[in-house]
Amino acid sequence: MQPIRTFNVSPSLPQRLEPLRKLAYNLHWDWNVETKDLFRRLDPDLWESSRHNPVLMLGTISQARLLEVVEDEGFLAQMDRSARQLEDYLQERTWYQKHRTQKQKEYYAYFSAEFGLVDCLPIYSGGLGVLAGDHLKSASDLGLPLVGVGLLYQQGYFAQYLNADGWQQERYPINDFYNMPLHLERNPDGSELRIAVDYPGRIVYARVWRVQVGSVPLYMMDTNIEPNNAYDQDITDQLYGGDIDMRIHQEIMLGIGGVRMLKALGYNVTAYHMNEGHAAFSALERIRILIQEEKLSYTEARQVVASSNIFTTHTPVPAGIDLFSPDKVLHYLGRYAEIFGLNKDQFLSLGRENTGDLSGPFSMAVLALKTATFSNGVAQLHGVVSRQMFKGLWQNVPVEEVPITAITNGVHARSCVSKSTQELYDRYLGPSWSSAATDNPLWERMDAIPDEELWRNHERCRLDMVLYVRERLVKHLRDRGASASEIASAQEVLDPNVLTIGFARRFATYKRATLWMRDVERIRRLLLANKDRKLQFVISGKAHPKDIPGKELIRDINHFIEEQGLEKQIVFVPNYDIHIARLMVAGCDVWLNNPRRPREASGTSGMKAAMNGLPNLSVLDGWWDEADYVRTGWAIGHGEMYDDPDYQDEIEANALYDILEKEVVPLFYDRDVDGLPRRWIDKMKDAIQLNCPFFNTARMVREYAERAYFPASDRYHTLTVDNYAPAKELAHWKENLTAHWYDIKIKDVNVSSDADIKVNQTVNVKAKIDLATLTNDDVQVELYQGAIDANGDIINGVPVVMDYQGEDKDALSIYTADVVYNTSGLQGLSLRVVPKHKHLSSPYEPRLIVWAQ
Repeated sequence: MQPIRTFNVSPSLPQRLEPLRKLAYNLHWDWNVETKDLFRRLDPDLWESSRHNPVLMLGTISQARLLEVVEDEGFLAQMDRSARQLEDYLQERTWYQKHRTQKQKEYYAYFSAEFGLVDCLPIYSGGLGVLAGDHLKSASDLGLPLVGVGLLYQQGYFAQYLNADGWQQERYPINDFYNMPLHLERNPDGSELRIAVDYPGRIVYARVWRVQVGSVPLYMMDTNIEPNNAYDQDITDQLYGGDIDMRIHQEIMLGIGGVRMLKALGYNVTAYHMNEGHAAFSALERIRILIQEEKLSYTEARQVVASSNIFTTHTPVPAGIDLFSPDKVLHYLGRYAEIFGLNKDQFLSLGRENTGDLSGPFSMAVLALKTATFSNGVAQLHGVVSRQMFKGLWQNVPVEEVPITAITNGVHARSCVSKSTQELYDRYLGPSWSSAATDNPLWERMDAIPDEELWRNHERCRLDMVLYVRERLVKHLRDRGASASEIASAQEVLDPNVLTIGFARRFATYKRATLWMRDVERIRRLLLANKDRKLQFVISGKAHPKDIPGKELIRDINHFIEEQGLEKQIVFVPNYDIHIARLMVAGCDVWLNNPRRPREASGTSGMKAAMNGLPNLSVLDGWWDEADYVRTGWAIGHGEMYDDPDYQDEIEANALYDILEKEVVPLFYDRDVDGLPRRWIDKMKDAIQLNCPFFNTARMVREYAERAYFPASDRYHTLTVDNYAPAKELAHWKENLTAHWYDIKIKDVNVSSDADIKVNQTVNVKAKIDLATLTNDDVQVELYQGAIDANGDIINGVPVVMDYQGEDKDALSIYTADVVYNTSGLQGLSLRVVPKHKHLSSPYEPRLIVWAQ
């Protein structure tokens, strides 16, 4: 029966408890121990059953309980403290205010297809979403004027359960937005704020919800409304669900709808950050607005957009990039080509690496790279991989100079470190540990934490995890209709006093979740042979619903457990989520990660484990390649790359067993007279001290601010003054530069020395260059020096800017420079010409370069 009218019924709170409402609707409670404890104290059972959702709690808790706590002075005092803490947090002078001196109003928009913020907002699938959530939290901590942009999924990502055969099954619970910490945005007249997005033959509408993440608002679009048809209502139904048509519908809504939403909300955004390529269509919409509303030409508009766009790639392999067929792109977005004044091939070339391949697919990553002037990978090794993967976009630029840099990921400390461990750090290091930089003296106080106190705290965390895993397993078995004996056995899995290896992540084949199972006898010996030195595994994670090989890995693990009779020693925990992750990174003893190098872009779960004092045991990939893997854990291999994956698995599985047998197990069980593993505790302290300050989103977001947001926002302000006059001048300069670039001729390069020189000997170089119709102001001439590799190429070259000496009688431009080689061996020298303009983000922005032949 359809209602004739609907009502949004809010919780009815006694006036004295009204602060609870404000606390519940700001996710600051997730990283404030006092506030989280307050809601747990209100009703512990309801806190757990609501998935830690204070808004749902306040809507369902009994009035009798509310009247009871109104008379509880201790509860009221804690509530008032929490309210003051939130108010102080929102009013404090922030890092941004101290370090950003410019006075112009600015906003940074952060687009992401998913956000993993809290357990009760299941609109994330894994690491990308949790990273995005941590990005917002640290942006709030730092006081950045940042707003998040995303989609609000009615069903979110799936809930996982396993059938009797251990095969992953999916359920899609409906998210009740009205009982979540969400605000529905409204117009001044009280009506819902809605935006309209053009699709072929129709308009799709979306309303806007806001979740408040400290001081940062995250706005999300929801198409599940009238008058949208049933298909369009499902655009924001499932995260990464549906077919390729649904995917392009979602990415149009995220990118194009996101720009329109920000405009409707009144934001004048000065820097746009695309977290992965899903939001790359935002660039097209921004260009359209500048053409149609600001009357700029296509090249002028594209210049403004690119100068203020930032792109972060998380994908280390081409197969992970969204690709759409040319026909599909033209069907959904062809009208943008008409507005831009481009023919279809010119428009499609925006998403093609090889613009001459007229049948090639349209890449969202390529579109993002071509419409941004700051691009980065998410770890230093991933930056190397990304430069190699996308080097074709910058023809003739040495791969190490391809303008894709790296900003290593981090995690939000106050979100992932367990409550008791945070209190321990607060007590001995001081409350600023969660954002303190690597050089902060407080890290020298790690030794002040008593070994026994750190160890007993960790043992409590392990016990908490074991008890929760048992409880979760029992519930899963009951839901599946398991026998009484199976349920009874589940209540005895794991030993809270045994060395526990944790493995939890997305079940993609390259992550090799079953590597540890390769030698059955060897792993059985580790698990069972020595009753005083036992080992156990806690495993969790989801495979994408369409990833059959990933699902097979989950089934293989569960079959292995059953066939080997290892139900008490190895547990697969179904339905991995933020809550399970936090218990595991605090309660396990070692964090295992064994991807195929270099397939792991970053891998943030190991960072969370390290912050809780866990050593990592990992292949040297992603973030672990940058860490001190000797003092804070163990490395599997030495960063080798293999052509034969089966041989690689054999070598690295044996390396894993060797490390466990010879290093990990002996170190863990080496106890002194007090029963403490002193050397293990030393490794725990090193894991905290060396990893916490760097692999932290406080550092990461500061780095984004200083390297990307501030410069992009400044470029936007610079280029848009005087009715976009600087942008117009730069765009026209680029057009002229491109038209005449290939007329440049390097006529002569004279080197003062012969082929044999000494270390530190000065070599004089003089070049004559015909710049044709261009001038010295348009170019920078550089020598490029470095060692010669086996292929005869200069590697790790260093540019040396040459000095302009004027023109000779033949109107050739004269340039000179001195070079010195400070190492011996076969060295090389070349010369190149690159563009130069005060408003360029880098010399490589125009993608033009001339080398001496």
